[in-house]
Amino acid sequence: MSLSNVHKLEKAVILLLNKFDGWELTHTGGSYSYYDAEGYTPKGRKCVIEMKFRKKYYESKMLEVDKYNRLMELPEDIVKIYFVSDPQGTYFFWLDGIDKLKSVEKFCPRTTMWDNSKKKKEVYLLTEDLASYVHKPDSD
Repeated sequence: MSLSNVHKLEKAVILLLNKFDGWELTHTGGSYSYYDAEGYTPKGRKCVIEMKFRKKYYESKMLEVDKYNRLMELPEDIVKIYFVSDPQGTYFFWLDGIDKLKSVEKFCPRTTMWDNSKKKKEVYLLTEDLASYVHKPDSD
């Protein structure tokens, strides 16, 4: 998936959350920041959202430890959210509320877009039961 398509998906998610759920988000994905949206939740709390769009379903949702650490270094009053969309659903992980994550080493692409060579990275594997909100198309 091209970076341009990823940005379109990020903006679409932001538009839906803003228009239909009362969020106030702006897109930051074009600035090489470690999150893709920032703004306010429907309850008026400051927040940032890191988004991942997966073409393949995995039972656990992978989050790099480095990215997690950078998000968690933000001030405490900012809600940190990890959003994942895959062929089986969408998942919102409120990272502030998840305790005791255990890291594992995985061979991963050096970068998502520009370098397919792999290196060992420390990652967290978030199970779906840790998500604060899950939507699966057949669960309506």
